[in-house]
Amino acid sequence: MDNSGQCCSTQLIDGDGTFIADGLENFIKEVNLRECGLSYAVVSIMGPQSSGKSTLLNHLFGTNFREMDAFKGRSQTTKGIWLAKGAGIEPCTLVMDLEGTDGRERGEDDTAFEKQSALFALAVSDIVLINMWCHDIGREQAANKPLLKTVFQVMMRLFSPRKTTLLFVIRDKTKTPLENLEPVLREDVQKIWDSVPKPKAHKETPLSEFFNVEVVALSSYEEKEEQFKEQVASLRQRFFHSIAPGGLAGDRRGVVPASGFSFSAQQMWKVIKENKDLDLPAHKVMVATVRCEEIAHEKYSSFTENEDWCLIEEAVQSGPVPDFGKKLSSILEACLSGYDTEAVYFDESVRSSKRKQLEERLLQLVQPAFQSILGHIRCETLNKFKEAFDKALSGGEGFFVAAHDCTQFYMALFDKGCADAIIAQAKWDTSRVREKLLRDIDAHVASVRDAKLSELTKAYEAKLNEALSGPVEALLDGANNETWSSIRKILLRETESAVTGFSGALSGFSLDEQIKEKMLAAIKDHARGLVEAKAREMAGRVLTHMKDRFTTLFSYDAESMPRVWTGKEDIGAITKLARSASLKLLSVMAAVRLDNEKDNIEKTLTVALLDIKPNATDRSITTVDPLASSKWEEIPTSKTLITPVQCKSLWRQFKTETEHTVTQAISSQEANRRNNNWLPPPWAIVALVVLGFNEFMTLLRNPFYLAVIFVGFLLVKALWVQLDVSGEFRHGALPGLISLSSKFVPTIMNLLKRLAEEGQVPASNNPHGNPAIASKGFRNGVGSSSGFSSTASSDVTSEREAEYSSPSKEE
Repeated sequence: MDNSGQCCSTQLIDGDGTFIADGLENFIKEVNLRECGLSYAVVSIMGPQSSGKSTLLNHLFGTNFREMDAFKGRSQTTKGIWLAKGAGIEPCTLVMDLEGTDGRERGEDDTAFEKQSALFALAVSDIVLINMWCHDIGREQAANKPLLKTVFQVMMRLFSPRKTTLLFVIRDKTKTPLENLEPVLREDVQKIWDSVPKPKAHKETPLSEFFNVEVVALSSYEEKEEQFKEQVASLRQRFFHSIAPGGLAGDRRGVVPASGFSFSAQQMWKVIKENKDLDLPAHKVMVATVRCEEIAHEKYSSFTENEDWCLIEEAVQSGPVPDFGKKLSSILEACLSGYDTEAVYFDESVRSSKRKQLEERLLQLVQPAFQSILGHIRCETLNKFKEAFDKALSGGEGFFVAAHDCTQFYMALFDKGCADAIIAQAKWDTSRVREKLLRDIDAHVASVRDAKLSELTKAYEAKLNEALSGPVEALLDGANNETWSSIRKILLRETESAVTGFSGALSGFSLDEQIKEKMLAAIKDHARGLVEAKAREMAGRVLTHMKDRFTTLFSYDAESMPRVWTGKEDIGAITKLARSASLKLLSVMAAVRLDNEKDNIEKTLTVALLDIKPNATDRSITTVDPLASSKWEEIPTSKTLITPVQCKSLWRQFKTETEHTVTQAISSQEANRRNNNWLPPPWAIVALVVLGFNEFMTLLRNPFYLAVIFVGFLLVKALWVQLDVSGEFRHGALPGLISLSSKFVPTIMNLLKRLAEEGQVPASNNPHGNPAIASKGFRNGVGSSSGFSSTASSDVTSEREAEYSSPSKEE
C-alpha cells in the first residue's frame, strides 16, 4: 500500500505459528514504513471467533481482511495474524487481525496459539481492540477475562510497560445503557490486575502504568447496518492523530523506530513461542450470569403482561390515575421480589448486578407513564389556576394579591398531586415539571397583566383624547396671542389629572418603580402627542381656516350681522383687519409651542406679508426675503408645522382666493350708490322751478287738477312697483325695455281687475263711495311704497348675489 490511501495486506504469522519475515519486509517497503520514524501506530484486535473482528476492521480502517460468509455457516475465516495499513488515516496506522479465540477448528485443548497471539498483540500494539458481544458481558470465558489475566502475568514478566490502550468494543449493543456496561468492564479489568501475581519490581505498580482502558458500544451489523456504519465512522475519527498528546495512544512508551519494526516483531514472537507455561483459568461466574439474566428476562416479560400495569398504562393516556404511585410501586415490588426468590442461591455479586439492571429496565419502562401523569397534573392545575385567577379579578380583588394567593394555593395542590404519583423504587425528580408549571403560571399572569395594563392605558388615553381634542381645536380655531398659553394650561391640567388617576390604578399591580414611571411618562407623552397631532391636523387645513376667518370678519359686522355695502363702509380698513386676523391664525398655526418658547414668527410674517411698501418690488432686489427659508429661527424642525416658505405660498393663495370677495364688496357699494341717486341735478331742479312757475300757479288756482295729479301719481307709483322698473333696468336699458314691454299689458289688466273688485264692495262697508277707491288706491300706494322699500332691499341682495356669481374685472 502506498501513501495515497490504497490498501494492501500480508500474513504476518500463519496458522501454524510461523513468522513470515519476507512478507513483512515486502509489506514495509510497499508502504514506506521505514520513512515514518516514530510517527506510526499499531492497532490489533482480539476476541471470539466469528464475532465480526475482520468486519469491524474493514469498516474502521478501510482494510480488506477476509470476512465470514454468514450464509455458509459460522466458521474460522482468519488464520494466524494478518497485517494491513489503514486507509486514509494519519499517522501511518498498521492494523493486525488476529485469529479468533474459542474456535472449534483448533479444539478445546489447543489454546496455546490463542494465548501467544494475544500476548504478541499486546506486546507490539499501541491500541488493542477487544471485540466482545454485549450479551457476553459478565461471562468469564467469552469476555476474554482469563486470557487477559494470563497476558498480564506474562507481559509483566517479559516486557517493560508500554502503556497500551485496551479499547473494549461491545458488539450488538442492547437496550442496556453503555453507562451501566462500562463500569462493569472497568471493574473486571481492575480485579484481574489486582489478582495477578507481580514481580518485585512491579508489586505496587498500578494498572494505569501499563494500560489505558476505553469502552465503546456498536449496534448489530446484521440488524442495524446503517446505525452500525454511523457509529464506526464516529469511532474512526478517534484514530486520527492517535499518537498525538491526548490521543488514544498519546502516552505510549518504548516505541520501536519504524526501521526496526520487522526485527523487533520477530524477536517478540520468538520469545512468546518459547513460553510454555501460559495457562488460562476456568470460567467462574458464567452459569450464574446466564441464569440470572434468564430470570430477569422472565420477570420483565411478566411485568409487561401484568393486567394491572396494562390498565394503568392505558388509563394514563387519557388523564390522571388516582393512587398511581402506590399502585405501580406495589406491582414493581412484586416483580422484584419474585426475582429475589428465584435467584437467591446464585452468586451474590452477579445476582445484585442483574437485579439492578432489571430494576433499571422496569423503571425505564414505566417512566413515560410517570411523565404523562405529571403532565396531566400540571395541565389540570394550570387550568384551575386560570379559572380561579379570572374569578378573583372579576370579583374586584387586587391584581397582585389575586396572583400571589392563587399561585401559592395551586402550587401546593400540584405538590400534593406529585407526591401521590411518586414511585417508591425510583428517585425521580419532579422539580423540572414543577418549574415548568410555575413558568406557565407566571406567563399567564404576565399575559393577563399586560392585557389589563393595555386596557387601562387605552382607557386613560381615550379620556385624554376626549378632554384635549375639542378644546385644543377650538383654541387653535380662534387663534390669538393667548392661544398656546391656554393650550399649555389645559394640557398641564388634564395631564396631571390623568397621571394621578393612572398612578392610583397601577398601585394594585405592584409594579417596579421604573416600569411604573415609564408608563406614567408614556401617558404624559401621549397627551403631548395628542396636542401636537391636533395642531398638525389643523395646520394641514390652515388655508381653509384663514379664508373662513377672513369671510367672517369681512362679511359680518361686530354684531355678527351681514354687512350691507351702502357706500359708507371703509372696505380698505375692513380688508386689512380681516387679513391681519387671518395672518394671526397663520402665525399661531406655524409651530408647536408647548414649552413656552419665544419666537418672532408673527412679527416676521407681519413685516413680510402685510407691511409691503409701494417700492417693495424695487427693494426686493437687494433685501433678503425673511420667508425664503425652510425653518424658523429658535424653532426646532420637529416643532415646525408650517415652514416660512410654505407660509409665503399659503398667503399668496389666500390673497388670490379672497380677492374676489373684496371686489364684490366694492361693486356692491358702487351699485348701491347708483340706485340711491334718483334726484335730478341741482341745475335741472332750478330750471324746472323757473320754467314751470306758470304751470305751478295754474295748479294752485285750480285744486281739481291737484286731485287728478295725485290720483295719477298713485297709479303710476303702483305701476312702477308692480313692474319693478329699477330692477329691470339694472342689467341694461335694452333688456329692461324688452322685459317691461312684455309685462306692461298684464300689469294694467291686473290693476283694472283689482279696481273692479273694489268697486263691488257694499256701500255700508264704503260709506264715502268713490273716495274709497281713492282711499284704496292711496293705501295701495302706501303699501306699494313699503313694498318698494322691501323690493329695494331685495334688489340689493340680488345685486350682491349676482356680483358674487360673476367676478368683476375691476379691483
